[in-house]
Amino acid sequence: MSDRIANSALRSKVMSAAEAAEFIAHGDTIGMSGFTGAAYPKAMPTAIANKAKEFHGRGDQFQVNIMTGASTAPDCDGVMAEADAIYYRMPYQSDPTMRSKINAAEMRYQDIHLSHSGLQVEQGFFGQMQVAIVEVTRITKEGRLIPSSGVGNNVDYLEKADKIIIEVNAWQSENLEGMADIYTVPHLPNRTPIPINNVGDRIGTPYIEIDTTKVVAVVETDAPDRNSPFKPIDDTSKQIAGHFLDFLEGEVTAGRLKYDQYVMQSGVGNVPNAVMAGLLDSKFENIQAYTEVVQDGMLDLIDAGKMTVASATSFALSPEYADKMNEEATRYREHLVLRPLQISNSPEVIRRMGLIASNGMIEADIYGNVNSTHVAGTRMMNGIGGSGDFTRNAFASTFISPSIAKGGDISAIVPFASHIDHTEHDAMVIITERGYADLRGLAPRDRVAKMIKVAHPDYQPLLEEYVERAQKSSKYMQTPHDLETALSFHINFEKTGSMKGQ
Repeated sequence: MSDRIANSALRSKVMSAAEAAEFIAHGDTIGMSGFTGAAYPKAMPTAIANKAKEFHGRGDQFQVNIMTGASTAPDCDGVMAEADAIYYRMPYQSDPTMRSKINAAEMRYQDIHLSHSGLQVEQGFFGQMQVAIVEVTRITKEGRLIPSSGVGNNVDYLEKADKIIIEVNAWQSENLEGMADIYTVPHLPNRTPIPINNVGDRIGTPYIEIDTTKVVAVVETDAPDRNSPFKPIDDTSKQIAGHFLDFLEGEVTAGRLKYDQYVMQSGVGNVPNAVMAGLLDSKFENIQAYTEVVQDGMLDLIDAGKMTVASATSFALSPEYADKMNEEATRYREHLVLRPLQISNSPEVIRRMGLIASNGMIEADIYGNVNSTHVAGTRMMNGIGGSGDFTRNAFASTFISPSIAKGGDISAIVPFASHIDHTEHDAMVIITERGYADLRGLAPRDRVAKMIKVAHPDYQPLLEEYVERAQKSSKYMQTPHDLETALSFHINFEKTGSMKGQ
């Protein structure tokens, strides 16, 4: 590993993760690398969890506040949550153990727009940050950090923290060097514009500059990112992808898009990868992505010559494609740019790119309000992530979901969303396997018929009954609701296990 730690002063600080954990105290606020299962610390989370168990075993308190770029992995969020080592967590998570702790009120969790998180840390919203723990692929002779498979909020955490612990991971390809483009947004007030005019513009450096005097420990690891493999693309995903491509074709017909002009943003999952698989056989060429994460489907598009460049903050690759990236990073870095989260999710840049956003949802109501975070209004799933950053600022915003879940017991189209993350003002197009509802240019009551058409046939009569009832009982008709039964679908599910009721 010595060749990966070229700075002699930092090489002298190499120690075990357990030794490095001695620099962490109860009540500390820790900024950690990690974004969608990539580039998170591999050894320190377990060391923190073990320290928490030791303290708890003798009756002492030990909990810390954890801030990351987004979700991490079971051997990061999961092990710390299981050990009750976390008091507060932000800005996004997706770990089952952590989710259970959050919903049981055993952990405080703040769901924050990802583009806001770095600035809020910088401005001291969360108080002082005691420690930054960041994974890298290499430390240069000058003490500069070469990012591994993601950047996230690392720049902000490294600048803000009193102490720095660096994990140098030999599993991460050294050929990732040159993929990152590190640009620091000037401090408030009167920030200057971010000078990105094209998706692939490079405006910074391939390394992160740090104050090396703050480094207290360097930990060597050799462990892979822990992303789950994507499920095989099923018929429903293919149908949704087909309707999304139909929507794109409609934009071409309307003169708002050209076949060589498509700039995409995509959430993570099977349906987005199905969309990208559909793009392989489409008329679209010279595809670009200004997004959060690089997914399997994007590498396929690059390999096929269909995608020229993708800008993101991290990878979200299956194990197979993560290995492929490590083997072929030299080639892929000609097409990929990894940026700090404040740049990848910048509303300013997103608006300038004129991109088409596509994100998942839990449910949408008949007027186009979207819930992407809470089941039945109270049970947190993962978080809003960057979906709001892109939805609000995209040229066109789409939300995609199967029309039903739990074998048909849950409808994705409901009378009134039980929690609203994206209002009717931001959501433009809703897509299910039933088709797409283009809500642009429509008053709320004119959206209803389109929304019911993309609902599952089992729920269409129930939605129509609700609309009739709402129109009869509501005194005002701009957005008619029957407040007594607006959440009837959710109440039915709580009582009977199905939104259809008895």
